[in-house]
Amino acid sequence: MLNTLKALAAPAVMQRLTLLLNHVLGSEAAATYRLKSHSGRRIVVHLDGWPALLPPVPPLAFLVTPAGLLEWQDTPEPPAEPADLRVTVDASNPALMMIRGLTGERPQIDISGDAAFAGDVNWLFENLRWEVQDDVARLVGNAPARELSRFGGFIGSALRAAVQGMRRMTPGS
Repeated sequence: MLNTLKALAAPAVMQRLTLLLNHVLGSEAAATYRLKSHSGRRIVVHLDGWPALLPPVPPLAFLVTPAGLLEWQDTPEPPAEPADLRVTVDASNPALMMIRGLTGERPQIDISGDAAFAGDVNWLFENLRWEVQDDVARLVGNAPARELSRFGGFIGSALRAAVQGMRRMTPGS
């Protein structure tokens, strides 16, 4: 039963994640322009150090489309085709990784593969941001979205302060 649920949920989650990634990419013309030249190439994302207590996460494989967007590849492990680019994300502490992501902090990543492709993907990591306020404004209007954004900024500041405090308390950080 649990395996059936997992088999149904994983593709649905990956499809929604791909839609979100494409939404963010599509909101920045420079991002899709950079990826168009890599059409047909594969990116594989590995979550390194994933805790054994959590359900395992397989490598996440994406194909770059001619439009400069991403298409999720539901590939077997190991994949039949090698990746043109491999992105390894430090996922040894998923909760901290999520908090850092919510505060706009980039996770620890390692990119290997084709140099030009790696350069463009690194540019995406460095420069793309999800403009949540713009998306919320489409749903509820500008004034409520601005207030929600201010509240989110307050929460983000509090999370950043908590992360900084955790870093100071963690040996070797």
